[in-house]
Amino acid sequence: MIKFVLMVNRQGQTRLSRYYHPVELSRRAALEADVVRCCLSRKKDQCSFVEYKDFKLVYRQYAALYIVVGITDSENELSIYELVHNFVEVLDKYFSRVVSLNRVKNSWIQCQGVCRSLKHLK
Repeated sequence: MIKFVLMVNRQGQTRLSRYYHPVELSRRAALEADVVRCCLSRKKDQCSFVEYKDFKLVYRQYAALYIVVGITDSENELSIYELVHNFVEVLDKYFSRVVSLNRVKNSWIQCQGVCRSLKHLK
């Protein structure tokens, strides 16, 4: 099951966050900062799947944008890895270049429909 989806830039700023499992607002900032630090500190030749606390992280880099998905242990990492790529392809069609999301304000509102489509994957 997908717990959350994050889009962050190289500076670690969250551009989009969507939670499918309840997380208190007070904990979200700390969770996001820790997850982003964990993924951004990894080298390019390392695996894109990371064991993190009680779940796994699957991340993928597209230019200056990282997409991080938190999943349960029972979820298939490769299918999520491909889902991220499909998600980026949809955003590419919608925004013409996904990396432009780095400059778009209120990207969550503009991507809300696409993110809602991930909800059925629970």
